[in-house]
Amino acid sequence: MLIVLLSLTACKGQGKNDAKDEVKPEIGQTKMDENSKFKVKKTEAEWQAELTSEQYDVLRNKATERPHTGEYNDFFEDGVYVCAACSNPLFKSDTKFDSHCGWPSFDQAIEGSVVYEHDTSYGMDRTEVMCANCGGHLGHVFDDGPKETTGDRFCTNSVSIKFIPAKK
Repeated sequence: MLIVLLSLTACKGQGKNDAKDEVKPEIGQTKMDENSKFKVKKTEAEWQAELTSEQYDVLRNKATERPHTGEYNDFFEDGVYVCAACSNPLFKSDTKFDSHCGWPSFDQAIEGSVVYEHDTSYGMDRTEVMCANCGGHLGHVFDDGPKETTGDRFCTNSVSIKFIPAKK
């Protein structure tokens, strides 16, 4: 229990609060209603069939992977990071930095690739970051990133992204 609480607060910070509250779906329902802002619309059963159980927990149930365990935490290669659910390009590798928080961190997303929602879960006041194409939960954004760039830190779950290497 203590480990879970510590992992949740490790990514705690002051977020951007310019978004709407979240609504969690039932199994068999779609994430949002028919007026969804997301292009990719699938039932929760369809997502479960396509994603690993860990990807489903993070991308659809807004879970958080354990800190310092993700594939991309200490990974710094040239390329682009895409959504693990729909392959939407999210982050360029030159925006990744080592924040020492235990999750991959980026100082900016590719323009138009993400959307934000106000998140007050677990008694915290944060800004959730989701894929703009499918609504998958990626992580949270905080304002404690590198001041010499954007000042933002997109704290991202490794299982919510895939790396596509740059062509040589």
